[in-house]
Amino acid sequence: MSDLSKAFKENYLTGELLNALPCGILVVTEDGTVVRLNNTIEHIFGVKNADVVGVGIGKALCCIYACDGKNECGSDGECEECEIRKLALMAIYSNGKKKRRVALQVNINDNIKDVTFLVCAAPLKFMKDRLSVLTIEDISNLKSILPRHKKNGFRGIVCQDKKMKALCETVKQIAQTDAAVLIQGESGTGKELVAQAIHKESRRAHRRFVTINCGALPENLLESELFGHVKGAFTGALYNKKGRFEIADGGSIFLDEVAELNPEMQVKFLRVLQDGGFEPVGGTRTHRVDVRVISATNNDLEKAVAAGKFRSDLYYRLCVMPVTIPPLRDRGGDIELLAKHFLQEFSQDSYCTNVNLSPQTLAVFQKYNWPGNCREMQNVIQYALVKCQEDTIKPEHLPVTLFAGGPNEYVRNLRKSKIDEQAILAALQKTGGNKRQAAEVLGVSRSTLYRFFDRHRRQS
Repeated sequence: MSDLSKAFKENYLTGELLNALPCGILVVTEDGTVVRLNNTIEHIFGVKNADVVGVGIGKALCCIYACDGKNECGSDGECEECEIRKLALMAIYSNGKKKRRVALQVNINDNIKDVTFLVCAAPLKFMKDRLSVLTIEDISNLKSILPRHKKNGFRGIVCQDKKMKALCETVKQIAQTDAAVLIQGESGTGKELVAQAIHKESRRAHRRFVTINCGALPENLLESELFGHVKGAFTGALYNKKGRFEIADGGSIFLDEVAELNPEMQVKFLRVLQDGGFEPVGGTRTHRVDVRVISATNNDLEKAVAAGKFRSDLYYRLCVMPVTIPPLRDRGGDIELLAKHFLQEFSQDSYCTNVNLSPQTLAVFQKYNWPGNCREMQNVIQYALVKCQEDTIKPEHLPVTLFAGGPNEYVRNLRKSKIDEQAILAALQKTGGNKRQAAEVLGVSRSTLYRFFDRHRRQS
């Protein structure tokens, strides 16, 4: 037993204080090893302090990859993207608190659940050890990331536009079957969110939803990631590894950017879709799985088939149930709703809970074409929250790219926002009625201010 573990065990008061807290507490080392947890985590996840001390974070939180892995927590390919581990390291190396919402798939009593945690990581030093104390809030309610029904949306899809309402109805109908689904739409429209909604609404909801980006992995690794490999199949294959299809057995697999599959992989996919059979790389025994395949692409697969870049037989197997997501520019009724949704979401993360969107900002949003769709809107809201030092996001807080006329239109909008009637009255009151000084306060020229008075007199 390490000095650190002994200190926690011997200090009775420390243990009682941790157990008195209503939220979950994990104390982990620099390499992600658990040295202490409180009874809140023991109760929720059904683990015992004695069993998980000395193992990885994932074991304590019942992460599906830690539960399945024959190797230690952190050895699975998915573990490289573990947000909780990243957060703990950020707190240690920056010597400051870090807070983030983290989504996980966990296995509690053989039930797969999607959970979302609000995790706060704080650095702690003990002798030569550098630790991170993880506070996990609201884990007693283990709510699904994708609530089934909301006033303006369905299964995490935020919408009120007629086109999207119709899409949600289609999702409900498709989910009742096991047929393959092909989701098409521009980049950033939310294809993975729709795929998750289909899975959550289906009979497979209690099993895994496994994602793989077909365009993000090198060709020489894609087959191994999808179908697994046996020990010694190639240099570096030191143990048998399950592929994503085997991990998703009984659940759903989401193949993003499926148009990027090379011809050889397209042939292998045909067999899996036909009878669920495949061989791991280097293996001879056929494995069979029961997996629902949901694929997505932002390319026109029909054109790819016509050009000979995608197999027609694979296309027809993937596209049994086609779903097309409209771009944001065709969903005018959702723009304000989504903007406020993202603002609320990011405000919580940045502790700016009282920030609003001005009518002028919403007008800019409605006028903009949104080529990057919902993902671009997320980025814009995050940018504006950083730029805004007030309680209202105005056009001057937005990226210049949102203005069709470029920087010139941005400057014109900025001037307009500075010389509205209320701003002028406030400036005149501040300067005792001195128009020259009021113009300086407003950041405009005197001629601009005089033109405003002339227009106001003519209108009145």
